[in-house]
Amino acid sequence: MLTLLDQLDKGTLWRSPGGIHPPEVKFLSNTTPIGQLPLASTYLVPVPQVGENCTLAVKVGDSVLKGTPLTQGTSIWHLPVHAPTSGTIVAIEPRASNHASALPVNTCVIAADGKDTWCELVQNQLDDLSHQQIVDKVRSAGIAGMGGAAFPTHIKLNPVSEIDLVIINGVECEPYISADDRLMREYSQDILAGIGIIHRLLTPKRIVIAIEDNKPEAAKAMQAAVSECGLPAGSIRVTVIPTKYPSGGEKQLIQIITGREVPSGAIPAKLGIVVHNVGTAYAIHQAVTLGKPLIERVVTVTGKNVGKPRNYWLPIGTPVDHVLTATEFTPEPDQKVIIGGPMMGHALANIQVPILKGTNCILVPSSQEIGNTPEEKACIRCGECATACPALLLPQQLFWHAKAEEYDKAASYNLKDCIECGCCSYVCPSDIPLVEYYRIAKSALKQAADEKQQAERAKQRFDARLARLEEEKLAREAKAKEASERRQASMTGTDKNAVAEAMARIAAKKAAAAQAVTGESITEESSVTTTGSTEVPKGKAAVAVAAAIARAKAKKAAQANADGTDTNGAETDSAKTDNVVNVDANDSISATDAIAQEAPLSQKDKVAAAIARAKAKKAAQQTDTAPLEPAETTDSTSALSATDDKKAKVAAAVARAKAKKAAQQAETAASDIEVSNTDVSVSDINDAEAIKKAKVAAAVARAKAKKAAQQAETNAENVLNQTTTPAVDSAANVHADVNADAETAVNAAATDIEVSNADVSVNDAEAIKKAKVAAAVARAKAKKIAAASAAESKTESEIESVDEIQTEANVASPSIAATLDTATTEADAVLPSVGSAAEPIETAPLSSDELKKARIAATIAKAKAKKAALAQEANASSDSSVTND
Repeated sequence: MLTLLDQLDKGTLWRSPGGIHPPEVKFLSNTTPIGQLPLASTYLVPVPQVGENCTLAVKVGDSVLKGTPLTQGTSIWHLPVHAPTSGTIVAIEPRASNHASALPVNTCVIAADGKDTWCELVQNQLDDLSHQQIVDKVRSAGIAGMGGAAFPTHIKLNPVSEIDLVIINGVECEPYISADDRLMREYSQDILAGIGIIHRLLTPKRIVIAIEDNKPEAAKAMQAAVSECGLPAGSIRVTVIPTKYPSGGEKQLIQIITGREVPSGAIPAKLGIVVHNVGTAYAIHQAVTLGKPLIERVVTVTGKNVGKPRNYWLPIGTPVDHVLTATEFTPEPDQKVIIGGPMMGHALANIQVPILKGTNCILVPSSQEIGNTPEEKACIRCGECATACPALLLPQQLFWHAKAEEYDKAASYNLKDCIECGCCSYVCPSDIPLVEYYRIAKSALKQAADEKQQAERAKQRFDARLARLEEEKLAREAKAKEASERRQASMTGTDKNAVAEAMARIAAKKAAAAQAVTGESITEESSVTTTGSTEVPKGKAAVAVAAAIARAKAKKAAQANADGTDTNGAETDSAKTDNVVNVDANDSISATDAIAQEAPLSQKDKVAAAIARAKAKKAAQQTDTAPLEPAETTDSTSALSATDDKKAKVAAAVARAKAKKAAQQAETAASDIEVSNTDVSVSDINDAEAIKKAKVAAAVARAKAKKAAQQAETNAENVLNQTTTPAVDSAANVHADVNADAETAVNAAATDIEVSNADVSVNDAEAIKKAKVAAAVARAKAKKIAAASAAESKTESEIESVDEIQTEANVASPSIAATLDTATTEADAVLPSVGSAAEPIETAPLSSDELKKARIAATIAKAKAKKAALAQEANASSDSSVTND
């Protein structure tokens, strides 16, 4: 049985599946030698062209010579690009790309100086270079596959597996392209020199130069060069294969030469086979032997709309419009300019794009050669595309899934094995651009794969960060543990005892603070052991115990006061209770002070003790204010004539408005008292929580005062509207309700103010005194407001009920006047005391103007009340005289 090598030596060939036979138009360009075009004024060099991760080695304004590297990089996939001519870098900016999309890419713009001066070139003898040096020279020259794929050549020259067969591709199956044909005819010796370098690097068993049978001149020239080369006899041969498109494809050519099929997703190197283009072999020779980088290549410029169709040496970066202008291009309407052949090329959207390393043809066809793109029609499922596919794929299924954007399903049909040869589109009777659908699907799959890869890299970075943070945390904990162990080892017995005692004190302090804040109470049985004696615990917890004892005693005193207070003996019981509470409060305060003197207290401990004293004082004040009940005369009658009814109602309305205004002023004054007292004592406390409690208590006091004033006004209006109740009882009730509501509200507000101020700081005796003064001021104002409201309400009630009580008015109204006089006199008597008591306070509750206005209002109210009383007396006298008559 013949081996593969034997079959190669015999020239055995295998058939490849699929393929088509489009008409050939190579005669337009392959009859004349390779020519030169004049230099362009500007060259556009995209960076990077092949690979990625490059760094610019030049900047705007730099002067460069022909062959100067423009980029540099360390990645294995990076290939440098070089200046195609001498000139100046005038711009580095995004320009349109040589692609169907014309997307902008970063481009070096070189203004040519016309001298085309080479940089210094280093020539070498092949025998003086090592294997790695040769590969490095190929890489630094920026050589990529010249057949159109532009795969980095240095990677193929350094495979990881052993290579048995090297195929030099000279097939060039595209109908219009003849660049490789002319290159093999004119530069066969240079191509063989490059093949010799490849043989040295890969040491294959056989080298086969494959050429289609439609290029007889090229095959003859290459056979002559093989016979003259210095390679071992029988190791290299020229094989002519039948003409069929796309036999020039890498996998298709391997199948024709060897009969082997490259597995899906694999590369030929796994089979021990490497394929290089003839143009690549020529560039390898130029780079290794002459030191020239890849800065120019042979490009076929063809088509019936080109005046000079031919193959030209074009510097890489030459603008396409310059090439067309130099070759006498005559465009038609809707003219197409195609890069590559008619089967695998793409039309340009912009001709201001450069020639690249993989550009082998510029096709400018006429309308007779390639007409307008026909309209796409529905698939008739003829199966011609599957028959023509050289990769043995199922183009129909690929088309359906690609059109439905089901890219994953298209990938399951081996979409990546499609070589985009265009055979399926060429034979499709429905004129469906199948290859375009496949390209879109491939781009979508590539984008999804890139995003997935980026997400995976991000996840890896995140996991690495978490691991690093955990390691740092463990290292810190271990370091702290070691330091603690060292400290404990160096401690003496005394130090350990001191630490234990400090921890115990901290725990006791936290417990005391918690009890003070939450207000937990301790029962009297557990707190007070004997009458008149208080058991003081030892240690820091003593403050909490003393506070609990004070709360229990205050509660007991309040209950005794509530049980023993009645209308007749209220003052006596209140005084007794007040004495008891004062004694208990003093006992608790003295006990607390004794404990504080015995051991220094923290700020929170002081606050706890202050709260206890404030609550005891609150209970005492409640007992003190309980018996303060207004004594009003209940036997008052009045009678007004009908002509004065309207005036009396107006006067009553004015009195109500004044009472409401006075209530508002009292509320403002109470708020000022709270603020001033809080300002006085807040400097003694640094605890933010205690300050917050004080503010809450002040807000509650203001709300209660406002609510009481509104209730008093509502009660007065309700009584005025009652016509069935006698006028005397109504007036008395109004007076009592207003007075009681106002006094209760002010007492509650004053008590809350005192408690809030005491909660903030009650260590200072002067602060306690100021709080008492503030409470007295508030009570005095409340009494004055209540008296004025009661007087006006009583007068209005008498006016509205005059018709009902006129026949029963036997008692004159001096009692009402006396009552008003008593109330106003009491209010006037209180005001001077308020002023004198408020003088020690830094921030007075009322200013001098406010006190003056209050006195004037009281005088006016007093005068009006007297006037009304006189009028009532006169009317009563008149009525009495009439009756007697």
